[in-house]
Amino acid sequence: MKITAAVMFEQGLPRPYATTTPLRIETVDLEGPGVGEVLVRIAGAGLCHSDLSAIEGHRPRAVPTVVGHEAAGVVVEVGRDVTRVNAGDHVVMLFVASCGACDLCSQGRPNLCQASWSARAAGTLQSGARRLSLGGKPLHHYSGISCFAEYAVVSERSLMPIPKELPLLDAAIMGCAVITGAGAVFNAAGDVKGKAVAIVGLGGVGLSSLLAAVNAGASPIVAIDLNADKLALASQLGATHTFLGSDPDCAAKVREATHGGVEVAFEMAGSIAAMTLAYSIGRRGSTTVCGGLPSASATFPMPSAALVADERVIKGSYMGSAVPSRDIPKLVGLVLAGQMPIDKLRTEVIGFSGLNAGFDQLADGLGVRQVLQCAQ
Repeated sequence: MKITAAVMFEQGLPRPYATTTPLRIETVDLEGPGVGEVLVRIAGAGLCHSDLSAIEGHRPRAVPTVVGHEAAGVVVEVGRDVTRVNAGDHVVMLFVASCGACDLCSQGRPNLCQASWSARAAGTLQSGARRLSLGGKPLHHYSGISCFAEYAVVSERSLMPIPKELPLLDAAIMGCAVITGAGAVFNAAGDVKGKAVAIVGLGGVGLSSLLAAVNAGASPIVAIDLNADKLALASQLGATHTFLGSDPDCAAKVREATHGGVEVAFEMAGSIAAMTLAYSIGRRGSTTVCGGLPSASATFPMPSAALVADERVIKGSYMGSAVPSRDIPKLVGLVLAGQMPIDKLRTEVIGFSGLNAGFDQLADGLGVRQVLQCAQ
């Protein structure tokens, strides 16, 4: 079938992206699903900082590729041996397609499963196949998803069914932003009820952490970002204190407001400056949970003696330390009950023509989550 899709032919083009167009809107060919694969009509796809990192060239990808890894849609067709979904199901896409059989999966850590890593690096589906092509030449799949497109063929392991009551444009950000941010609170941090917490970085992931912290009963809740508009939104969503991260006295002000520092700090910006700030505002015995992904070469100079003397914990959380089969239904339930208003995180709905300019806005730290409306 012929579909409209956003293709990245090379990485590292300069800004503004609205002019250099690292994502070119093309009419590409998409084959039907093979064994264990599913054809999905993409309703909406979120613009994520991970995609921006690939566009910038900080994360090498096999090119040319159809970009996008965070989306929701409707199952159109299932291939042979598919058991997880049926035609007509509404689904969220997952950028980690866990195998369900390895040691990590059996230990309840499917987010760390590496079964699909080699396929992701090669730009294929888990089967090793490519279903996308342009002018008779194969295109690579991006994180096994490639959802900046009207339709996508993905492994059934990349999908999680959701109730049809949840609007698909809301669900579009659940498979990355929401599960990563909320999961860091619910899964990685332990019980935060009554604890002082801070979220550093208020994009879609960070504000999802904020919503989860409010739901979990944390108090006080400190929100930190470089953008004053995001701080205002954080206050509306339940933050008790907000601070500009660019303020040289930010850390001192946080420690003063929280009587010595927070018990749990969530670093959600993916930068060493944010990590340094998140660590510095923790009190003795506190935990710093890192959910942002900096460049692969970035290092954090950790004060080793204080780590011991103050019994500090630094903990990574990938994809919210999530078990999607458990956490997606939980999060959907909270959203439908009005306890996690993730629709407030959607800054704008854009079309394919606005995609490159959308990444300019993301690079400038403007807005929270833009959603690409893919198939009408």
